[in-house]
Amino acid sequence: MSFIETRGNDGIRAREVEFSDAILNPSSSFGGLYVPKEIPNLGTDFITKHLNTTYKELAFDILKAFKIDIDDDTISEALSLYDSFDNPNNPSPVVKIKDDLFVNEQYHGPTRAFKDMALQPFGSILSSVAKKRGEQYLILAATSGDTGPAALNTFKNKEGIKVVCLYPDGGTSDVQRLQMVTENGKNLKVIGINGNFDDAQNALKNLLSSQSFKDELQKDGIKLSAANSVNFGRIIFQIVYHFQSYLELLRQNEITLGEKIYIDVPSGNFGNVLGAYYAQKMGLPIEKMLVASNENNILTQWLTLGIYDIRGKELKLTKSPAMDILKSSNIERVIYDICGAFRTKELMDNLNEKGYFEHTKEELAVLNKYFAATYSDDIYGQKTIKSFVDAGYLMDPHTATCIKAYEDLKTKDLKTVIYSTAEWTKFSPTVLNALNEDDKSYSDEVALKEISSKLDLEIPKTINDLFTSEILHDTIIDIKDLEKEIISFL
Repeated sequence: MSFIETRGNDGIRAREVEFSDAILNPSSSFGGLYVPKEIPNLGTDFITKHLNTTYKELAFDILKAFKIDIDDDTISEALSLYDSFDNPNNPSPVVKIKDDLFVNEQYHGPTRAFKDMALQPFGSILSSVAKKRGEQYLILAATSGDTGPAALNTFKNKEGIKVVCLYPDGGTSDVQRLQMVTENGKNLKVIGINGNFDDAQNALKNLLSSQSFKDELQKDGIKLSAANSVNFGRIIFQIVYHFQSYLELLRQNEITLGEKIYIDVPSGNFGNVLGAYYAQKMGLPIEKMLVASNENNILTQWLTLGIYDIRGKELKLTKSPAMDILKSSNIERVIYDICGAFRTKELMDNLNEKGYFEHTKEELAVLNKYFAATYSDDIYGQKTIKSFVDAGYLMDPHTATCIKAYEDLKTKDLKTVIYSTAEWTKFSPTVLNALNEDDKSYSDEVALKEISSKLDLEIPKTINDLFTSEILHDTIIDIKDLEKEIISFL
């Protein structure tokens, strides 16, 4: 299957590329993104077929449905990385927490966050393709906290691959930061920046589209790619677990085949929701995607008013930091699917040049057919964590935002699956504030131990070991010095 560009073609790049080219070179014409030329329609027969298969078998068949130019052995090898998850056959279990509410727990991988679900196999495939081509790659990753650890973990010591990971200094949890700065792969460089996630992501996009930077890398025979969800190699794996959610409800006799469900996702960069959107287009019976945001509620504005306006907006640092984002990359792929390339370029140019764009009433009506959105603040999040702990279920602050969407946005009596994108261990001070109903400042190490004791929970060894691991990456710079720092590392 071919991949095409969201903002049209510039006459320089190929009009269509294969999957391997799209993941190795994710920057397309006019700063746009790659999307599949067609979305395969799988239908109910596909769902029935997978009622008694493993997650790896499900993922394999979904990738094959896109007719990607990756051989079966390479795909299978990539999917075998799910064997390192808590349950290899079911790496993202679906747990019932109310009569009509279920949680897809996506944090059972090596870095205890949902990015493992996509980055583990994606990293393996990208590395394998680069090796077969005999090419050297620099992989850039910008993170609000979870992409970074997962990218570093999957690309660590891979032949022909170097990784530079950018994170906002002070904008992640201590555990997230430690997961990055203690990584000991010789091919890894972690850089803290003075700024927020949007600054890091903008820097990444600028480097991906900078011909002078690419020319500088080419002197050493190095090509450029990215591990963020601007890369469709991430998105294709994020489609799979939405099918898994539906299959799990069928297996648990909670729904019947063809019955629709709500998908409820905490969203920052919109990649997880985009995976659900594509799953629905592929035939998964989804009533609507419910989009949950924190106080940086730019997505709520976009999906309720049809306006995306970041003029004069200042990013708020919240207790759900992985969602502290104002410029969500993956809305572009939805806009392209609804509006086409010409209109997408027009809207994205307006956003980049003026900090603003506005949909027509007709465009907004189509968006509202698929999505509904709301947001909550930190106080709501902590009260939600407390109420669910008292009822027997522990969630992190990002998952808590989904409850607001579940309460406010459902219009039909259908089952809802919310997505728990991180284990409580990643944000233990906030969770402890919720349990103790206080606003004290706790260190991650203290909070982890107290929660573990209170609730008789085991802390994963990979998390515990962080506090005695050596800090190997202590670079913190201004954005203007980034290119120089990367060249120095290479």
